[in-house]
Amino acid sequence: MSSSLNIEHVILFKLKDNAETSEVNAMVNKIKGLQGMDEVLYLSAAPLRSSSNSTSLAFTHVSHSRFRSTSELSAYGVHPLHLSIKKETNHLVEDILAVDWFTDAFGGDRVTVPPGSAVRVTFWKLKEGLGDETIRSEILEGMREIKENLGEEVSEFTYGANFSDRGKGYSMGILAVFRSESELEAGDDAKQYEKFNEYLDLEATLVIEFVVPSQ
Repeated sequence: MSSSLNIEHVILFKLKDNAETSEVNAMVNKIKGLQGMDEVLYLSAAPLRSSSNSTSLAFTHVSHSRFRSTSELSAYGVHPLHLSIKKETNHLVEDILAVDWFTDAFGGDRVTVPPGSAVRVTFWKLKEGLGDETIRSEILEGMREIKENLGEEVSEFTYGANFSDRGKGYSMGILAVFRSESELEAGDDAKQYEKFNEYLDLEATLVIEFVVPSQ
């Protein structure tokens, strides 16, 4: 994939059980405040609506952002404001996972996910020995076909191979945007993925859902 493509950047946080509600809310608001940075195309943060996986990972919050390029994602990562918020909130965070992928699926007025939208994010690990580029290319081609066949309840659908070094072994990312929680509940995109089961470590599939808050 070319670094000239836009980037989906999804971070999952597991906050400590003893974290004060006021501190957690302040952390979410601080992250949302990064939306105003020049490097950021779009950014939101929210508590998870649900999280489903067969591992010990138990995340509680998400940050979803979009960038024009790897250079702007890198600049965001080392920006003093971003680093300051990480330092201020680090004591609240027990675990973190980040997955990034290139996409050409959004642009123009589709960069921003409207408040009230319900988002389902799926992370996949491939079976041991199946992480080569040929297998990834086959999966990406299949995902392209799924995108074309999805119903109207899905307003956005992006996917790609993870290039983050903080992905805990997850190698594929999928993000589906529904117009509302009710449409998310009515939509069943899981069946669309069954054709990939021969490639996947099904014991390490992570699915999270959240509602985009007002900024």
